[in-house]
Amino acid sequence: MVFRFGVVYQTPLEKLKQIPGIVENIIKNVKDTIFDRAHFFSFGDFSLVFEVVYYVIGSDYNKYMDIQQQINFALKEEFEKRGIEFAYPTQTLYLIKTNIN
Repeated sequence: MVFRFGVVYQTPLEKLKQIPGIVENIIKNVKDTIFDRAHFFSFGDFSLVFEVVYYVIGSDYNKYMDIQQQINFALKEEFEKRGIEFAYPTQTLYLIKTNIN
């Protein structure tokens, strides 16, 4: 299984470096999974993107979805504890006031 998620660009470097270990610990503690890797994958348009790969023992899709949901809940919980924010599409607009005479 492969999935990606993004965190906000304002995330400090020290917290970014913790994320692969957080993910690894979560997946290694989920029954019927084999952790493969978690990496800071890219600088996305709206986020710093991480990619995760793990294996599910078995081929039942419902089992996979239950496991992915368990991982997602655990990620949300751990990130909230550590003050790490998931990213979502945002834009910053800079307005310049001009005087028209």
